[in-house]
Amino acid sequence: MSKPFISGVAFGAALTATAIYEPGVIIGQMTFQNWHMVLTFLTASGTSTLLVNALQRLGYIHLNPREYSTIGIFSVLDGNILGGLLLGAGLTISGSCPGTVFAQVGTGIRSGLYTLGGGILGGIIWSGFLRSALRGQAKSSTKTLDGKRYPLTLDEWTGTSRLGTIIVMEALFASAAATIAYLASPKSGGLVDPVTGGILVAGAQMVSIVTRKSLLGTSSSFEEVGDYFWWTLGQRNKPKSYSAIALTTGMIVGALAVSLALPSARVAPDITIEPTRAILGGVLLAVGSRMAGGCTSGHGISGMSLHSVSSFVTVAAMFVGGAGIAAIIE
Repeated sequence: MSKPFISGVAFGAALTATAIYEPGVIIGQMTFQNWHMVLTFLTASGTSTLLVNALQRLGYIHLNPREYSTIGIFSVLDGNILGGLLLGAGLTISGSCPGTVFAQVGTGIRSGLYTLGGGILGGIIWSGFLRSALRGQAKSSTKTLDGKRYPLTLDEWTGTSRLGTIIVMEALFASAAATIAYLASPKSGGLVDPVTGGILVAGAQMVSIVTRKSLLGTSSSFEEVGDYFWWTLGQRNKPKSYSAIALTTGMIVGALAVSLALPSARVAPDITIEPTRAILGGVLLAVGSRMAGGCTSGHGISGMSLHSVSSFVTVAAMFVGGAGIAAIIE
């Protein structure tokens, strides 16, 4: 599993360099006081979209868009919507996300350890109880919901060409990033500015593509840990993969390596997350991201690069959930 590990090292190093992992940055974004997170996110997603689509056209990779996450309550996208809301709530409560938590652990942020523990607990709950219950409900309900084929990509949904969709997406990403950079002037406490940090994150995406011809995504590591937990108790067959665990382990190593080699990359958190709050947030991060079928990296950076409708819906719900909880507790 060296290839996922190498991809993780690159990803963890990129997150550390831009200091997007710091809890105050994430919570500050959800309260609209710090736009570092979104500026890095937009740059990473826009650059990754160009890379992924160029390599798809060259035939180097052949990747399918993200499927809808359906749990059978009110829509074929209900898993993306509800999971995204829970994921966003977890971001605000923990000051972390399913990817940055590993950078927090690698750089020594104490709340990251509690959030990771909550994420592992959430993965155990998901794989042991929620996954089979929700998927069973989805199968019974989609017999009535899925009387037709739903478009998986924006170009299918809008009836435009792939190239036209790319042009529109890049224009929107660039204009939004430029507006934020001009009006909010977000600063990074790390080694590089938010825009350069986004490019570095896209570079980590490139490492993932070159080494394993797959895109970045971290939240499945919680599900893998849950599967191994239930296997050790004799309640499951032995899991077939631990690639996501290898990737996220690499992220911790990459973050640790950068923070040791370049101490200025180690950012002291400007906000303290209490252990109970961090654990609760971690549970929500794991359950929400698995319900949605992905997280800020799997949907936000990778899924949006593939023009996946489910990814745009999940990311929108994530910000709604995060901002909503922030308005209540912050």
